[in-house]
Amino acid sequence: MPKARLEAFSDGVLAIILTIMVIDFHIPKGDQLSALIPILPVLLCYVLSFLYIGIYWNNHHHMLHAVQHVSGAILWANLHLLFWLSLLPFATGWMGENHFATYPTVFYGSVLLMAALAYWILARLLIAREGPDSLLARAVGRDRKGLASIALYLIALPLAFLNHWIALGIYAAVAAIWHIPDRRIERVFASE
Repeated sequence: MPKARLEAFSDGVLAIILTIMVIDFHIPKGDQLSALIPILPVLLCYVLSFLYIGIYWNNHHHMLHAVQHVSGAILWANLHLLFWLSLLPFATGWMGENHFATYPTVFYGSVLLMAALAYWILARLLIAREGPDSLLARAVGRDRKGLASIALYLIALPLAFLNHWIALGIYAAVAAIWHIPDRRIERVFASE
């Protein structure tokens, strides 16, 4: 089946997720910059989560650009990814409102881990559908970047119980790794 509906639906859901995150902000009392200090943890969490949603949107776009068709299993895998991403506003708010406390930080990292696993599953299904010699298969290769991200989340989660700042640093590092759009697909398109 064509991929257009999957792309449009995913774009819409991601736009709603971003909207939900910003709606959760409480307007500070006062007109001085100091009025922002109490909500600074929420703002920082929002920036990190906004970056993550942007990363997923960008890479999802590149990945779907490299395929021709989708299947029922791919539709479900995409919904699986969107489910985990839809929990990001809640995880963001909980972590921000509680100033990066341990359990909210672990929950946030768990959502990131599950979203990364869901994205990996989606990529595997798309590659299986398109074939081992497909544009996407050549671009993704062994997906060291994706597997490294999953490994870093698995390292960060237990470390959050020791020091939540270390876990947050790892979450930010993974975002930094993915911040630049995945050029593997663009390189393969350029070589065609």
